[in-house]
Amino acid sequence: MVLVNKGHDFNYETENLCRVFFPLEKIEVTNEEKESDRKIITEKVNEKISVKICFEDAEKFLEKVCKESDDFELEIATLLFEGLTEIMGYTPRWGLLTGVRPSKLMLKLAEEKGEEKAYEYFTQKLLVSEEKTHLAMSVAKCEEKIIARSESDSFSLYISIPFCPTRCNYCSFVSHSIEKTKKLMAPYVENLCEEIRLTGRIAKDLKLKLETVYFGGGTPTTLTAEQLEKLLDAVEENFDLSTCFEYTVEAGRPDTVTREKLDVLKRKGVTRISINPQTFNDKVLENIGRKHTAEDTISAFKMAREAGFDNINMDLIAGLSGDTLESFSNTLDVINELNPENVTVHTLALKRSSNLAGDTTGLSGGKLANEMINLSHEKLSSYEPYYMYRQSKSLGNLENVGWCKKGFECAYNIFMMEECHTILACGAGAVTKLKEPDGSVIERVFNFKYPYEYNDRLSELFERKKRIYEFYSER
Repeated sequence: MVLVNKGHDFNYETENLCRVFFPLEKIEVTNEEKESDRKIITEKVNEKISVKICFEDAEKFLEKVCKESDDFELEIATLLFEGLTEIMGYTPRWGLLTGVRPSKLMLKLAEEKGEEKAYEYFTQKLLVSEEKTHLAMSVAKCEEKIIARSESDSFSLYISIPFCPTRCNYCSFVSHSIEKTKKLMAPYVENLCEEIRLTGRIAKDLKLKLETVYFGGGTPTTLTAEQLEKLLDAVEENFDLSTCFEYTVEAGRPDTVTREKLDVLKRKGVTRISINPQTFNDKVLENIGRKHTAEDTISAFKMAREAGFDNINMDLIAGLSGDTLESFSNTLDVINELNPENVTVHTLALKRSSNLAGDTTGLSGGKLANEMINLSHEKLSSYEPYYMYRQSKSLGNLENVGWCKKGFECAYNIFMMEECHTILACGAGAVTKLKEPDGSVIERVFNFKYPYEYNDRLSELFERKKRIYEFYSER
């Protein structure tokens, strides 16, 4: 598809809006006319704007005369949305809103305009549906209470473990199957301990206060119990944990969970873990490349309860290959029976770096994903939404929502997504996110992406991390 933007430079917004309707299609953006069987032309001439959609089997033309004071980017986006909605025959529930953090925008608008005006802006200007606007407002209110706990000298610690038993075919994270990378794991743990020591020294020198710790991946419990204990010891020895009120380790893949590992996590002060089924449909698990069954997930969850964990998250994905509304409903029923403290419901995102990229065979469309997401809102009525973000190329341009029992919000998720304090990150693929203590400036320091790079170039990485000192000294 060719997207031609004439007389304006709103390329980013118009392209993203087109991706809402065509998440898998390659979109060429240009400012000059070009021949194509599938073409969208947006144009601004003085105060006059127009959108022309030319497809093989459909054509639509809309135009409008604006005032000089109008927001032309918003006006063109609105016209484009109206045309695509009519041509495609469905209305995306998030309207013109293509950003990752809808609740962050809602919080900002509510502070500036008040809740009523913020709600009105979402529904009338951004064309967001009533139910999604209500969701954004509910999440924003919940996040506001958690954000208030963060102070100017607060930070969180993220530890990346980029290994998994196998790579799921929807995955776009930097994660590697242990079949291919097992020899990298032992030196990786040693190097990660070194980076944890360095990062702990930086935090101490800057007098930063640790509030949450999060081990993510990949799957941290791919490591042995001994390797996990070594890393947890490194955190304990190099950081002041007296102010840390939340300590999460993802035990996401049930086929990596053992009682020995759970006992290590519990003994070392981990307060929250994830055991992620994604689905309780064995056929769908097979389709996505998982090597465990639904029953394995249930067994791992019960084992974690027996080990004393009273704060467990479970991830689900709406729109997986082969899943139906009926089987997704059954998954939600099993979740309610297990009664975890957190449930995160993701919408399948068709990422370029995943094995699903470019392959639509067997994928549920946006309409089915929307029905699944709606059903999750209905069936998770004993939970409240506390955290939300969106990914590009999600089916139906839908959202990912964290649900929790009252008082079990995952603060790290909110701190990280809403960018309200610094995240110091260690490990391959990790990104340190520096937040100006009493301002809005955000700066990132990137670690090497792959474990082999990380193992080979640790000294270079340590040089990069000196930027943390400089960032704080400049403020």
